[in-house]
Amino acid sequence: MTVTAELSADEVALATPFLKTLVRLMRAEDAYGTWEKRTDADLLKDFILTKEQRRAIPIIGDPDPDVLWRVEKFYAAIGLPIEAEAGHIASPMMKMSHEGFGRVILTVGRLVVLSKSLRDVHRWGHDDLSKLAEAGTKAVGEACEMIAKFPEVADW
Repeated sequence: MTVTAELSADEVALATPFLKTLVRLMRAEDAYGTWEKRTDADLLKDFILTKEQRRAIPIIGDPDPDVLWRVEKFYAAIGLPIEAEAGHIASPMMKMSHEGFGRVILTVGRLVVLSKSLRDVHRWGHDDLSKLAEAGTKAVGEACEMIAKFPEVADW
């Protein structure tokens, strides 16, 4: 007898290399083991901000330090798969104003492989785990394409 269980969308998303990397980074920050018993989905729940939740947050507002930390972890998690796939260290840099406007870039050698303007960071998040995984995976793919297109700059 064969039992086939369909995986939920969250389980499929959590199996992606990007979300595995993000979970690994989050768990590495847990110096005191307070998140040990939390599931991966529970650990990433703060990265999820539905449209209804986003609408409930005022348009004008200063970003919470926890939100800024999550944004930094998201882009750091993009850098690690780039290193694994392309063999180059990707360094994220983020500059953010106190009002939640700024820019994040990832560089490999002298090559900028990702450049993203950020605004309204106090309302930053993804609709669900699938969208979170999709955004990270897409950014990794685009960055690796850029490295393949300009390897001499990335090797510098």
